[in-house]
Amino acid sequence: MSEMPQPAPTRWRVLVLWLAGFALVGIAGVLLAPSPNAPHTARGTDPVELGVELHAPVVAARVVPNLTGLPEASTFGAVTAAPQDATTDEVPDGQLVHPSEPVPVFAQPGGDAIAVLPTTQLGSDTWVPVIAEEPGWVQVLLPARPNGSTGWLSTQDNSLTIRSTTDRIVIDRAAFRLTLYRDHQQIGTWSVGVGTAAAPTPAGRTFVLASMTDAKQKFSPVIFPLGIHSTTFSTYGGGPGTTGIHGWPTTEVFGRPSSDGCIRVPADALATFTNPIDPVPIGTPVLIR
Repeated sequence: MSEMPQPAPTRWRVLVLWLAGFALVGIAGVLLAPSPNAPHTARGTDPVELGVELHAPVVAARVVPNLTGLPEASTFGAVTAAPQDATTDEVPDGQLVHPSEPVPVFAQPGGDAIAVLPTTQLGSDTWVPVIAEEPGWVQVLLPARPNGSTGWLSTQDNSLTIRSTTDRIVIDRAAFRLTLYRDHQQIGTWSVGVGTAAAPTPAGRTFVLASMTDAKQKFSPVIFPLGIHSTTFSTYGGGPGTTGIHGWPTTEVFGRPSSDGCIRVPADALATFTNPIDPVPIGTPVLIR
C-alpha cells in the first residue's frame, strides 16, 4: 500500500503565509502611492496655506459715474497724474485696444480714475498699444502730455475692442533712419530727417495716433501724428505740438537734423505706409532711439 503524502511542517507553513502577506502589502503600497507628477499638498493644509495661488484675483474697477470732470487722454490733453512708461527701449508686442465709448483711465488696477480715453483722435479711431496686462486690466500708452504717459483700462466689460498688428516702426535718430518691420521682416528702410539740437525728436516708445490730411499745408499729402509731443514747442501752427511722421517736397532734409522735431520721410516711405492693400494700421507701435 502506498504512503499518503505527509503535510509540510508547521514552521514552513507559517513562513509561506508570512511571505505572501508581505508581498500583498508591497503591492498595495505601490498601487496607492501618489504619482510622481501629482501635486503634493501637506496633510491638513490647502494650496492657499502653502502659498500657491491657483487663480489671480480680478481687481474690480471703480465706478466712475461722471467722466466729464476728467482730463482727456488725447493729443490735446495733459494727464499729470499718469504713470510714466518704465520701459523705453523695447517695442510693444503689437496688441492694441480701441474704446467703443469713452472709457475711464486709471492710475492702477482698482485705483483712481485719472483721465478719459476718447473713441477718436484727429479724425481716426483711437487705437492704443498694450504694454502690460493683469487679470481684468491692460496698461496702455497714452497720447497725452507728458510724453511717456500710461494708464490702465478695465477689460471687465465690452467697452474695448482688441486686435493685434505685427507692424513695428523703429526710428534711429543718430543714423537718421526709419525702418518698418512686418511679421519680423524688414519691409523698408529710409534715410529721414529728424529734429535739430534746438528742437530734438523725442525718444521713447509711442505709436501711430492717426492718419490725416491737412489742406493748409503743402509739404506732405498725408501726415501720421504720433502719441508724443515736442519738448521744445507747445504748438505747431496752432496745434498741440504733436510730433509726427510726414513727407517733404525736397530731398536735402533727409539724412540730417532738419526739422522742429517731426520725422521727415521720402515719398516712397509714405507710399508704403498708405498702401491700400496693406497699410500701416493706426496704433502701430513706434520706437524712437
